Order: sequence, then structure tokens, then C-alpha cells
Amino acid sequence: MGVPTLKDLLEEGVSGRGVLVRSDFNVPLDGTTITDPGRILASLPTLSALVDAGAKVIITAHLGRPKGEPDPKFSLAPVAERLGAELGRNVQLAGDVVGTDALARAEGLTDGDVLLLENVRFDPRETSKDETEREALAKALVELVGDDGAFVSDGFGVVHRKQASVYDVAKLLPHYAGKLVAAEVDVLSKLTHEVARPYAVVLGGSKVSDKLGVIEALAPKVDTLVIGGGMAFTFLAAQGHSVGNSLLQEDQIDTCKGLLEQFGDVIRLPVDVVVADKFAADAEAKTVSVTEIPEGWMGLDIGPESVKRFTAVLSGAETVFWNGPSGVFEFEKFASGTRGVAEAIAATTKGGAFTVVGGGDSAAAVRTLGLPDSDFSHISTGGGASLEYLEGKELPGLKVLES
Repeated sequence: MGVPTLKDLLEEGVSGRGVLVRSDFNVPLDGTTITDPGRILASLPTLSALVDAGAKVIITAHLGRPKGEPDPKFSLAPVAERLGAELGRNVQLAGDVVGTDALARAEGLTDGDVLLLENVRFDPRETSKDETEREALAKALVELVGDDGAFVSDGFGVVHRKQASVYDVAKLLPHYAGKLVAAEVDVLSKLTHEVARPYAVVLGGSKVSDKLGVIEALAPKVDTLVIGGGMAFTFLAAQGHSVGNSLLQEDQIDTCKGLLEQFGDVIRLPVDVVVADKFAADAEAKTVSVTEIPEGWMGLDIGPESVKRFTAVLSGAETVFWNGPSGVFEFEKFASGTRGVAEAIAATTKGGAFTVVGGGDSAAAVRTLGLPDSDFSHISTGGGASLEYLEGKELPGLKVLES
């Protein structure tokens, strides 16, 4: 990646300097309990390096989707506590984003101190479409680190967003890619340049429309494209099958027909599914062929025969990218498909394949199902960013680092 990195910044020297770091702490919560600290752990190499080098570290991050104003349920307080435990030092949490408390705490920092600003999305300017509003927030963030400050972009999960703390601050400060962002781009570049073949992509999740861009971009480039999850039912409908009450995007049926006509030799669909009489953990369930989905029932997972077939086509792969679960893995009754696909990909890793889990629900599934991270070559921290990168889209948060 042709941008300055954390290594460059550390060589220039950061002792006594304020360094603004954009991290991705959008972790899942059960009340105030963090259920998956993966993104916090992924931030540690960059933050530890800055702390050890004597920087005054100020972190900005978001959690959830607050509506541009403070909301206690989206406070970063649980993150500050966990981050402090992982770093082995106190992490202050400002009571605001760029207000009086943030300013006072920033001014009081000494070398090696860490300050986490409150959820940056509590400020409506963070996600504003108005460039002048975003720039105003960016200038306020820059004020916290001072004239000799620097910016480190280390939240890969947000680099596809043109937001104040991701994009606009990079135009105002000397900017660098953190260890996480640099590593993510390095991994994803291996999926787009000189890819080891056979190359398989496994896509799941709810909607075809969410993955249409990546399907169209990757189908001509891969050897196998496995499709599961809710999005599979629109493809099955495109084949003429009745899908009952399964998730269906009728406006995408013709698009799916076109994809099947053009890439039928690459796309692999389920041959059986686990259907339920309702969307619930305690629903009545049964396995049926995709040609026999009963009226009034909905498909919530791929079936065992589909897992066998997908395992067979994945077994010879040298490169695998996986994004999206194969079923409603949050309900144990409908988790077998996702578990089977994940285990098939893990087996290819052990066989020497390069395997990437594309963040988001896929990463959550790996941990929910109890699979070790080491079963995969890389687990991304940014599902949306990963997909847009593979689609060939320009990611604003990366592009600005090149300027």
C-alpha cells in the first residue's frame, strides 16, 4: 500500500506528541457486557506501539447507530474499561466528543497516556453529507492533539465511509495507516492480485442486493462461487422453485436469472434446506429438497446434503474468501449449515489454503460456534469494507491516506 504507515511515524518520533487514532470499537454488547472483543484486541498492536513510544494517544471511535446525539446505551464506557485491561493501563473516557471535558482531558495528558473520546457518532457532524459540517468536527478533533499532532487510521471497518473522523481529519494532519489497516489491505490484495487457484468465494447473508456488486465483480474471476443464507432463495426462485415464506427479493429475480445464465458453471446453490414454521429458536423444523419447500414455511438454513456438496467443491481450493452465514446461526437449530461451511473452510486452511473470513456476521459466527481464529488465515475486522474493496470500489478512508 503506497501510503505512510505507523512504522514511518514511529521513526519520525512521537514522544510527547499528540496522536489521534481512529479505531473501530463497534463491538457487540449484551447490555454493558462486550460479547466479542475481537475489534478491541485487533487495535492493540497499533495502540501499544504508540503508548510504548511515549505518544499522547487520543482515540476516536463509534459504537452502534446513535441518532447524532448522546445515547447511554451506545456509550463507549465498556470499551474503555476493556481496553484499559488489555493495555494494562488506565484509559480515560471523555464525557463528550470534542467538548469541554474532552479538551480538558486532552490538555492534561502526559507521555504514554490514553484518552478515549465518547462515541463520535453522538456528534451529527461525523456522518453529515455536508462537507463543511464534517470539516468543522475534524478541526475540533485536530485541536485536541495540537499543532505537532498526527493522525493514524486504524479502523478498517470504517475506511469505506467518508466521515469526519475517518476522512476529513486525514486532510488536516500528517496521516498514517495503522498496523491493522495496513495488514487488512495486504490480505485483501492477495485476493485480487496473483491469486492462488482454485479460488473459491462463499457468500451468505440475507439479501442478494447487499452482495450483488461483489457477485458481479468476483464471478468472472473465481473458480467457484458458493451461495447460501437468505440470499440463496432469490436465486432458487430464479430457477423456478417455490420458496414458501423464505426471504425473497422479487425485484432481484431477473438479475439472479441473468447471473445464473452467465455464470452457471461457477455458481453453486443449496440442494436442500432446513425449513421452519416460524422465525424462532423453538420453531418446528425439517429438512427438505429445494424443490419441495412447503407453502407457509421458511428456509432458515442450508441442509446437510448442501453442506456435503459445498465441502466437496471447497476441498480443492487454494484460496477461499467467505462473507455471510449460511443460515440463522444465532438459533442452534439452524446453525449446522454455517458450522459445516466454516469447518469445510477450516479444513482447507489446514491443507495449506489461504482463507479469509470477511468480517461482520461471518466473524461473529466463527466465535459464536466456538471455532478458533487459527482455523483461518485471516479474520477481517471490516465486512463492508472488505466487500467494497473486492468490488473494486474506491475507499475514501484509504484514498485520502495517499494524498
